[in-house]
Amino acid sequence: MSAAQRTAVVVGNPRPASRTLSAAVRVVTGLTGAPPGLTVDLATLGPALLDWTDDGVAELVAEVGAADLVVFASPTYKAAYTGLLKLFLDRFAGGTGLSGVAVPLMLGAGPGHALAAEHTLRPVLTEIGGTIPGRALYVQDTAHDDPAAYADWLAATQPIVAALLAAREGALQ
Repeated sequence: MSAAQRTAVVVGNPRPASRTLSAAVRVVTGLTGAPPGLTVDLATLGPALLDWTDDGVAELVAEVGAADLVVFASPTYKAAYTGLLKLFLDRFAGGTGLSGVAVPLMLGAGPGHALAAEHTLRPVLTEIGGTIPGRALYVQDTAHDDPAAYADWLAATQPIVAALLAAREGALQ
């Protein structure tokens, strides 16, 4: 990854500094070899996230939208991503809000929700303009800190992300 490329994580866990945040940072680092340049832990935004005139949130939306790679992460609640993440994603214009690679990541209590990221988060990220590099990633929350939980997905997805980022960098030059 080039030094000019921008990476970010957006985390929809209602608890700040959560396992979901840790997992998202692990994914960006695994895909690029470096931690994210921007971390948006939505739990720390408080009521500002509900205020559509808040300049700070608008700036974060613009930064995330312009990023080359963004991991959108959420715990699984009722077989879907959190309302907190939905509030943030609602800020993006359909089809043009994201301009880079978007990775859907969800953590959950058991394998029964393994398709939640694929069926709920991936379509929204696609609708708002993200390029999805492969299948969505679901990790059981008890394994959030186990490198083996990410290894197969990273092995399959990292080359695709590298190619997409290289093509994006070439197109922007």
